[in-house]
Amino acid sequence: MDDSTSSEKTPIPPELFEEITLEIDRLSSSGDGLAFSTEHRLVFVVPFTVPGDTVVAKPYRYAKDGTYYHADFVRVVEPSQDRHDSEVKCGYFAKCAGCQFQMMLPQFQLDHKREVVSKAYLEYVGVDRKLVPEVEPTLASPKNYGYRTKVTPHFDAPPGARQAQRKGNKIFFTEPPPIGFQVKDRRITMDIEDCPLATDAVRVGMKKERKRVIDTIQTFSKGATLLVRENTDRIKDRPEIKEEDFKAPVVSKRDGVWEVKNYETDHKATIKEYIGDYLVTNLANSFFQNNNSILLPFMNYIRERIMPKDPDATKPSYLVDAYCGSGLFTITLSSLFKQSIGIDIDPHSIEFAAKNAKLNNLPDAQTKFMTETASQIFKSIEFPAEETVVVVDPPRKGCDVPFLTQLLKFSPQRIVYVSCNVHTQARDVAILLGGIPNVDAGFGLGGGAYELESLRGCDFFPQTRHVESVAILQRKKPVIERIIDETLDTKGVLTKPADIVK
Repeated sequence: MDDSTSSEKTPIPPELFEEITLEIDRLSSSGDGLAFSTEHRLVFVVPFTVPGDTVVAKPYRYAKDGTYYHADFVRVVEPSQDRHDSEVKCGYFAKCAGCQFQMMLPQFQLDHKREVVSKAYLEYVGVDRKLVPEVEPTLASPKNYGYRTKVTPHFDAPPGARQAQRKGNKIFFTEPPPIGFQVKDRRITMDIEDCPLATDAVRVGMKKERKRVIDTIQTFSKGATLLVRENTDRIKDRPEIKEEDFKAPVVSKRDGVWEVKNYETDHKATIKEYIGDYLVTNLANSFFQNNNSILLPFMNYIRERIMPKDPDATKPSYLVDAYCGSGLFTITLSSLFKQSIGIDIDPHSIEFAAKNAKLNNLPDAQTKFMTETASQIFKSIEFPAEETVVVVDPPRKGCDVPFLTQLLKFSPQRIVYVSCNVHTQARDVAILLGGIPNVDAGFGLGGGAYELESLRGCDFFPQTRHVESVAILQRKKPVIERIIDETLDTKGVLTKPADIVK
C-alpha cells in the first residue's frame, strides 16, 4: 500500500473547544447539520445549521469510534440561500434543545421531513426500493407556532441536595433556579420564561406557574417537573352570557357556541380536547398528541385511506385499534365500521376510552374497549381477518416481535401503522413485508403477507426535527388470485388459460 495515500485518508483530530470553519452539506434525521472537513478528514455534526451554510463551530466531543465529532454552533460566516433568520420567533433559539428549524421556511422543513421518511425505509432499514411507494408530500400543520397544547418545564434540585439527602438532611433553595428546558446537547436546564410553540392559553399558564414556583422556592428541597396543559370547553350561547363571564386566557364564539380555552396544572385533573366535533378527555399528565390544530386533517387523511383502493375488494366491516390509549382512532373512525374494538395495556386509558365513547354517543354494540397485554392482544378478537382493519400506534420503540408475530398470524385485510418514530416503523413494516422465520401468515413459513400501499409524514411538530408517519398496508392476494387477475382482460375473459394450470 502507498503510505502517502494512506496518510492522506487518516483523520486529523481537531483541538477540542477551538473554533473551526465548516461548510454544511446536509441535514441528518436528528435535524443537525453535517459537514465534512477536508482539513481534518472528518465529519462534524453541527446543530442549528442549514445545508449551504458556512459556519464557525467548536468541536466538544467525538464519537467513540472517532469517525465524527459533535460541535457547538457559534456563528454564521456565509448564510445558505435556505437560511431565513428573520423567521426565528424565539429569543432562546440556537441554545434551547426544543427547536432545530426556526430559521427554515415551512416548506423546506416539510421537504426535509419527507426525505427523512424515505431514507428511514430505503437506507436505515434497507427495504427493497421496489416495495416502497413514493413518499407523499408531508401533511402540513395548520399552525407553525402556537400549536403545543402541553409543556413540561422543569428545574433541578438545589446544589448539594443529593449529598445532603444521603446524610438524612435537606437543603432548600435560597434563590430561584433556572426554570425551563434543556440546553442543546447538555444536561443543563436553561431558564426560559416563554415558548412561542405553545398555545396562548398554555403560555399564560407557563408564566403563572413560573411565578408560583419563584414565589415559593424556599419551600422546595427537590427539583420538579411542572405541567401546563390546555383544556377546552364548548358552551352553547345564551342571551345572558358575556365574554367577560369566562375567566380564561382565550375565549371565542362561532356558530352560537363559546369555545373557552384555559390551562391545567394538576397532573391528575381531567382535560377536554375537541377534534372537530369529537370530544376526547384524558388525564392531564397522560400521553396525547400535543398539536390539536393538525388532528382533524390527520384523521381525515386516515379516513380517506383506511378502505381498500380497489373498488372490487371486500370493504372491511371491523376495526381493531391496538395501543388505543383514550380511544382517538376507535372513536373518530367507528362510523366507518360495523364494530370497533380498542385494546390497550393500561386500564386507566381504557376507562377514559369507554367514557369518551359515551361522551360521543357511540352505542355499546358498535364500540368496545378491553385491557390486554401486548403478547395477548389478539387473543379475544373474533372478527374475520379478511374483513378487518388493524390500526397500530405504538410508543417510540415500535412493536416487538411477539406482537408482530400475532399480527401476521391474524393477518387482517389492512393495517394502518401510525408512528412518532419513522425508523422503528420502517423496521416493523419491513417485517410485515418480508415475514418472520417459522411464522406462516398464509404464504408459507417465513413469507411476508403485506404490500406497502402508501407512506406519508405528518408535521405534528413544526420547527423541530420530529415527524409522525403513516404507513398503509394491504394484505397480498394469494398466488392463485393474483394469477387470475393478471390473466383477465378488461371484460373479465381469461387471456392465458394455460397459466392458471401451471
